[in-house]
Amino acid sequence: MSSTGTWFFKRRALAFGIMASGSSLGGVILPIMVNKIIDHSGFPWAMRGVAFLLLGLLIYANLTVRSRLPPSPKPWSFMEFVYPFQELPYFLIVFASFLFFFGMFLPFTFIILSAEHDGMSKSLANYLIPILNAGMSAHAATARLLRFEDSDTLLVSIFGRTIPGYIADKTGRFNTMIVTAFLSTVLVLALWLPARGNIPYILFAAFYGFSSGAFVSLAPALVAQISDIRQIGVRTGAMFAVISIAALVGNPIGGALVSNEHGQYLQLQIFCGIMMLAGSLVFVASRWSLAGPKLCKV
Repeated sequence: MSSTGTWFFKRRALAFGIMASGSSLGGVILPIMVNKIIDHSGFPWAMRGVAFLLLGLLIYANLTVRSRLPPSPKPWSFMEFVYPFQELPYFLIVFASFLFFFGMFLPFTFIILSAEHDGMSKSLANYLIPILNAGMSAHAATARLLRFEDSDTLLVSIFGRTIPGYIADKTGRFNTMIVTAFLSTVLVLALWLPARGNIPYILFAAFYGFSSGAFVSLAPALVAQISDIRQIGVRTGAMFAVISIAALVGNPIGGALVSNEHGQYLQLQIFCGIMMLAGSLVFVASRWSLAGPKLCKV
């Protein structure tokens, strides 16, 4: 991820988006692949198949990925990861991402259980995760899912990562992040929370997969925009180290809310929406710290 930022400047968000589309592609393939192998050969061979696939991809990546700037070995210093937090824009980006991460992955974890709770069949609910990762159009998602088809979803999986990146390079990365973050929040509170029945869940999975996917490509692009090119790796790593804590504890908190409500998902959905709303507001503050209230490309 850090090496990508060294090769691009004007189209850096698009480059990050194309790179991040690989994770979306994997998110479409792996759930379907694992389910099919488990049915055919059992759980152990499903895990071996995933391991062999990842091993091959990692070997290729390690042999081909390189940075534009040659590495300059120097003594490791913990404070090098701390100093960036003294800059207000960087601190606000990390804080916003931390709050947003608390809620962002809850739909990925609980949407199948929530859909089954509200009456969706298990065979249909299993396709919600590939649709979330694909970020396809609502019409295509509805048509394919209601026919139980899993082909032709791979090409559209790129769109949720690349289109926001392309737009961000034209209109401003902070501006695009704010819009997509608020859109994800609205989808959680206005579509997932009141969803009952198959169609609302399918629509939510399609649209939320697209809007939330923008975060994956835009967050490192925001850090790169305000950083010296030689510090992109350190700053990106420090950001993901912090927000990984939110991703780690968010799901257990969500599970505890479901248990506290005796199997209902209302508290979980409200918690998800509120945390994402808080993160969206802090993204606004981070933009304000750079350009104030001016309506301009940031």
